Amino acid sequence: MPVITILRLKADPKTVEETASAHAETMTQIAEAGKAAGATRHTFAGRDGEVLVIDEWPDEATFQEFFDSQPDIPRIMQAAGVDGPPEISFYRKLDTPDQF
Repeated sequence: MPVITILRLKADPKTVEETASAHAETMTQIAEAGKAAGATRHTFAGRDGEVLVIDEWPDEATFQEFFDSQPDIPRIMQAAGVDGPPEISFYRKLDTPDQF
């Protein structure tokens, strides 16, 4: 059953964007590995002092296996000044007729 995965990061959105741009090749490699592992959606959103990473995965276990196997993710987070580990939440994707 598909899940929406949300990682909540304590970080400055502008710094995250700048770090992502500076490490564009690594970010793209992580994204491609995520697609290969089963992710179907991936985006970032931010506001003052907080960044969300919003993904769609086949299930929680697939996400967790991917996340735990990626040594570049914690390195990028550290470079972006993320304060502490992410808060990870999983939500069941609902089947509604108004999706797009």
